[in-house]
This record gives sequence, C-alpha cells and structure tokens, in this order.
Amino acid sequence: MVPKGLNFFLLFLIFALVFSLSLLTGPAGLPRESLLLWHIRLPRAVLAFLVGSALGMAGASLQGLLMNPLADPYILGMSGGAALGAATAFLFGLESVAYGMGVPLLACAGAFLSLVLVLSLARRNGQYPVETVILAGVVVGAFLWSLVTLFLSLSGEDAYRILLWLMGSLSNAEWSSIKIAVIPITLGCFSLLFFWRELDVSVLGEEVASSLGIETNRTKFLIIIFASIAVAGAVSTCGIIGFIGLISPHIARSIFGYRHRILLPTSYLLGAVLLLLSDTLAKIALAPAELPVGAITALLGAPFFAYLLQKRKSSL
Repeated sequence: MVPKGLNFFLLFLIFALVFSLSLLTGPAGLPRESLLLWHIRLPRAVLAFLVGSALGMAGASLQGLLMNPLADPYILGMSGGAALGAATAFLFGLESVAYGMGVPLLACAGAFLSLVLVLSLARRNGQYPVETVILAGVVVGAFLWSLVTLFLSLSGEDAYRILLWLMGSLSNAEWSSIKIAVIPITLGCFSLLFFWRELDVSVLGEEVASSLGIETNRTKFLIIIFASIAVAGAVSTCGIIGFIGLISPHIARSIFGYRHRILLPTSYLLGAVLLLLSDTLAKIALAPAELPVGAITALLGAPFFAYLLQKRKSSL
C-alpha cells in the first residue's frame, strides 16, 4: 500500500505539471512573448485552478453532507440561477455595468437568489431535512432553466453568446475576472475546511451526530451556504462547468480514504487538476479552433456518472 504522504507529494507534483502544461499549450503554440504568457495563458490557468478547486471541494462537502455519492454542487439549483443572471445581462445589455463585470455579477446574484429560494422551500419547522433540500434544488433548478430557455427564445442575436456562456468557457479569462472569483471561492473553501469533523460524523446519521453535541441543522445550513458561495464565485466568471464536483471527490476517496480532514483539501487539488487538464484539451483538440471546456468535462463526466449510477444500483 502506498503511504499517504507519498500520495500527497504525487498529487502536488501532478498539479504542478498540469499547471505548467496549461501555460505552455494553446492554439498559438509555445508562448514566445511575455504578453501571451502573462496576460493570456497565466490568467486562464489561475482561473481554471480557482474554479476547479472550488467545484471539487464543494462537491466533497455536499456529498458528505447529503450522504449521496451522486450529489453535485449544482444539485441546489445554483447553475440555473447563475445561468438566468447571465442571460438577463445579455438580454438587457447589462454587460458593461460595473466596469464590464455585469455578466459575472448578475450570475453570482442569480446563484445566491436561487440558494435563498431553495432553503426557503426546504425549511421545515426550523430545520432543513436532506431529502427536502435535494428535492427543492431539483424543482428550483428546473424552473430557473425553463426561464433561461424563455430568455434564449427572446434574445435574438444574443442567443449565441448566451449559449457559449452556458457551455462553460475559460477563453475570456482576465485578471479582472479573477479578482471577482477569488474572494468568494477563497472564503467558501477556507470555511469548509473547518467542518471536517461534522462531515465525518454526519455519515453516521443525524441522531448520532446530535448525541455527540453537533448542531446538525446549523451545520447543514452553514455547509450549504459556504459551498454555495464557492460555487457562485466559480460559475459567475466562466459559466456552467459540470461534473468536476462529482468526479474529484470520488477519485480522492479511492486514493486517500473517507476522512474529510484529508478528503476536502485533496478534492480541492484534484478539482483543479481535472479542470486544467480539460481546458488544455479544449485548447488543443481542434486548434486553432477552441472547444468550450464545459463540453470536455461533460464528455468525461457523463460516462463516469453512468458508471456510479450503475454501481449504486447494483449495490441496492
């Protein structure tokens, strides 16, 4: 059996290699000018790291909290809220608001509003039952996506831009967009690290957790809030990127085990590695043309999700 310390070292080494590969690859080939490296490649790699790590840690937290290995950061309907906010910005010409940050800011606001709606629907006698939270997220997400479809039908020439954003892309990464993403992602991920004990105990059930002195209702609420803050920061800058939050926790569990003290930071790094690799493929697969990174993660994630679903069904 490989020691965990060596696994940690290998994970950091893989991350460093993948990050370097992201800097060196693209339609233009090797960066021969500092302008290409520092103002195009580096912001894109940094944003991929931030977004992937946020999705990875949020996925690990929600899977542990909801005791559902198929849970994904978008299970709370946040993707629909972010998509609706971005579509609103495109449809009503609000991209130039707040020094050109209209799309990410409205997407972030939409994600938070969807969270408020989900928690309001899920609240029962001051508590947030896991099954009710999941059901409320599915219902709210379906409703918000129907509004996005309506906006698409009304957007005319802006339909292509909305669709491109919905597919997820890092091609427009800039230092200004990183400034918007880094605060909520850092706040959400750093806060989630302090809940590793509660997540370990939550696997045993609410009654056991309560008997050990854990305020289960408050814990659920805070974990959902901080995970949503991290995801909102991610989707507000690069659109909808699926399956990273589903895959990275499963890979981390298979290598490092189920203890969340280790699972959370390793899912954080693995999420970054997966998105950096996906973005590298998006840049070079059809060069000089470029694929949306959301299409790459969907191609990789959909078969993985089907495998997990089949595995879960065979274990019942």
